[in-house]
Amino acid sequence: MPVAKPAFLFDLDGTLVDSVYDHVLAWHDALQAENIDLPVWRIHRRIGMSGGLFANMLLREIGQEISAERIAHLRRVHADSYARRSAKVRPLPGAQALLKYLTDAKIPWAIATSGRMETAGPVLKTLGVDPKKQTVVTRDQVRFAKPDPDLFIEAADRLGVDITSASVVGDAIWDMLASRRARALGIGLLSGGYGEEELFRSGAYRVFSEPADMLRHIDELGGRQA
Repeated sequence: MPVAKPAFLFDLDGTLVDSVYDHVLAWHDALQAENIDLPVWRIHRRIGMSGGLFANMLLREIGQEISAERIAHLRRVHADSYARRSAKVRPLPGAQALLKYLTDAKIPWAIATSGRMETAGPVLKTLGVDPKKQTVVTRDQVRFAKPDPDLFIEAADRLGVDITSASVVGDAIWDMLASRRARALGIGLLSGGYGEEELFRSGAYRVFSEPADMLRHIDELGGRQA
């Protein structure tokens, strides 16, 4: 029986680029613009999930009606606020080296992010990833975002690999929950602010501090060079 080909499906924010807290503050600006008072730490706990679930969370948190128009306005203000910060976003330590290693080793990899291209585009460029040359799946290209598995399933399909032989790499519990639903292996990174125990509880089979740490252990993850 042939051995299944490994592949790595990466989240973007907090996994490859140090942008989680920029998104948190951008969402805080958006909520303030709608006179919605929500503590920053509560926003952080939802970064990485889909915008629809984010809105549902708001309903539970504040007990206010969030119309489709208000949600659209929140998203626009968030995108504008994040755009002002994104020029300062930098790749996490080892992120570019990790992607280069996988490319050189001819190991398939893709990026699957809950962000739309309007916010993901600038940081992808900073990371050195060209969506025209590398496989990148954004929120606007699938029906549902995390914790639904659609982003990662679509990324695996585009790579032509079996999702069950792939590893999902992410910094949030939403990535790990999506990986479990996709029947992929989950690899957690601490670089987005979630704790090791939280990532293990939500389905990670290994947890590393950041991409550089993952690269040091890549042989343990099926990432051997041919």
